[in-house]
Parts: sequence; C-alpha cells; structure tokens
Amino acid sequence: MARIFDVIEYPNEMSDEIVHRFPEEGIGDYRIGSQVIVRESQSAVFFRDGNALDVFKPGRHTITTANVPILIDFIGKAFNDRTPFPAEVYFVSRKEFANKKWGTPQPIIVRNPGMGLGVALLQGFGTYSFQVKDPQQFVTQIVGVQHAYRTSDIEERLRTMLLSKLQDTLGETAAKNSIPEMIGLTEEIGAAVRAKAKEDFEAIGLTLKTFYIGNLKPSDKSAQELRDMGMLDMATYTQLQAADAMRDAANNQSGGAGLTAGIGAGMGIGNLMGQALQGGMQNTNAGGASAGGAKMADIMTPAEAAQVMKVTEEDIMAAISDGSLKAKKVGKAFRISKDNLESFMNS
Repeated sequence: MARIFDVIEYPNEMSDEIVHRFPEEGIGDYRIGSQVIVRESQSAVFFRDGNALDVFKPGRHTITTANVPILIDFIGKAFNDRTPFPAEVYFVSRKEFANKKWGTPQPIIVRNPGMGLGVALLQGFGTYSFQVKDPQQFVTQIVGVQHAYRTSDIEERLRTMLLSKLQDTLGETAAKNSIPEMIGLTEEIGAAVRAKAKEDFEAIGLTLKTFYIGNLKPSDKSAQELRDMGMLDMATYTQLQAADAMRDAANNQSGGAGLTAGIGAGMGIGNLMGQALQGGMQNTNAGGASAGGAKMADIMTPAEAAQVMKVTEEDIMAAISDGSLKAKKVGKAFRISKDNLESFMNS
C-alpha cells in the first residue's frame, strides 16, 4: 500500500545540537499532507529542489510539495525510485546556548604610557552565549547539507570573532584609562565587545546574547616566553633581563639571577628598569667585574658581550643586525667596544 503522508518531528532536547536535518542522508520524498511538528524551542526550515522555501514556527504544519501521494510512486519509477521533487526539513534550535568559554591564548598588547615599558600585556577569560536569530540564513550560510550541526562546530569561529573585538576594545579603552582603571571596567568592556560583535554575528544568522569578562589581569608570561612568541623586540627583552638580574641579585647574595619574572602591565618594574639601565651595567666593582659578575673589557667579542649582559650570543648578533648595538666588523668577525655596549644598555 502506498504511503499517504508522513509525520516529521525531532523531539530531541538539542542540548548541544543547533541544527538537525531530516532525512539525515539522501533526499526526502515528503508528500502533500505530510505533517511537520515543531517544538516550542525550535524552528524548521523547509527546502524543496535545493531551495529554502519557508521557516516553520512552533506548532503543526502541513507540507505542500509537488510530491502528490500515490501518483508519485508511479512517477518515481522513471527516476530510479527517487522522488523527482526532493524536499528536506532542517530543525533549528532557538534556545540560548549559554556558558560557552572564551580566553586569550596569547597576551593582548595595549599601550600603557607613563608606566614601566609603556605597554601592557593583558590576559582574560570569561563566558558568552548565543542564539540563532535567522534560522534560514544560518542553515544556508553555515550548515549546508550536514545532517547535524553542533555548538562545537562553530565555537572556534565565534571565539576568534570575540577576541578580535576584545582586542579592539582594549586598545580603545587603554587610550583613555590606565591599566588599573581598565581592570575595573570589565562590565563596560564586555558591553562594548557585544556591540562590536553584533553585526558579525547577525551576518551568519546568530545573535550574541551575553559576553562576560570573568577576569582581566596583567600577563604572567616571563620575558623569555614572550620573546619566544615574538612579542618582544631585542631591546625590550634585554632590558627585562637586566631588571630581573638586578632584582634577583638583591634577593640572593650567592648570585644566580633567574629570568622568569612576569612583566605584567609594567607596574612595579619601572624602578627595576631604572636601576638596571642607569647603574646596573655601568657600575663595576674594584676587580673590574660588572653587576652580573662578568668582566667588562675595553673590546669584546659577541660571546663576551653576551656573558656581560647575561644573554645568548644569538641575542647580541640580532642586536648588531638590527643596528641597535654598534659593532666593528673585522673580516668575518665582530668586535664591540665597552662604550658601545654601555650605550646600548642605556638606550
């Protein structure tokens, strides 16, 4: 006996599923009179012949297609038992997907004039939530023909969009506020991010419901970690190492300067920087040794200069290459004068 009509529904709670397609594979041959039941928290996008024709709201709906019952069974024989009038229904969850996590994988650089190095490195984390605003737009632009589309399929894209807006907002806020003031403006910053991201979310059929900053703080990355990430130039890196060395030397009479202090927003390190730059490398003891214990000769090789500054020889060569450290090339070798090295440290 020929199938007269179908009942199409998706009673699943869709806790992490945004879209579910019927049928999951292939094409549907739903007939005139077939019923689509849409739950309260859903919408259903009806496609026929590859085109989105309508969006069904919660309730019971009757499909009207070219698939006429009984007759289609005979027509289908001419199409290898496939309906010549394909149709699909995409159930779209309209609930709010909440408590999605975001965080800054790398510190965000903002200007911090008048404090420390003049820049701040901030890290933060928090939560956001989103909801489908235009089911048809979301299905046609994002989902395509996938039988199921989950929150995990789009979270990375949404986080990237949000971090881009956060970076813009922090840069604008830092132009008018100090770092301590910014940390106290998390609600205002969150509202600004929502406003900036609104258009981008709507462009793919979504709406950003909430964006909360759980914590915003100076980065605890060390100078070496930041340089490995390409976030510090040679001069800034050398200054931070000198500041670390001076601090550790004061706390540890036996020597051994560690270089792992987080630079944060530059707060508190300004004084250490001043000590390191103004006197740390110039003041030598009676034996002719520098603050770090290495002898400062009148003429030095890159390796000897690196030992004085407690950096690698590659760091010294990088400074010579970018012109920040003056050196004399003799044949294939470089020689650095004491005056030039001290000038570099004071620059």
